[in-house]
Amino acid sequence: MDIKEAEKELSDLEKMFLILPDTPETYQEWRKLVITYKVKGVNVHDARLVAIMLVHNLTHILTFNSRDFMRFPEITVINPTDFNNF
Repeated sequence: MDIKEAEKELSDLEKMFLILPDTPETYQEWRKLVITYKVKGVNVHDARLVAIMLVHNLTHILTFNSRDFMRFPEITVINPTDFNNF
């Protein structure tokens, strides 16, 4: 998609979801998670999402990428394919 289409898509998503602020506490939580769980490489981005969740008291994440989040017992990971069982 080109830049204009991407901007429209982002605008639409921003209307649907609350954008949580980044805070100094997020960095401290992220640092703790990376060290505690020995996170490295691209997985540090997943740790950042978890840090933001923890700082904002969010407990569940819905993701197709369940495996990369299972290392964090602080959160509950839900795979969208699990909804087929309901």
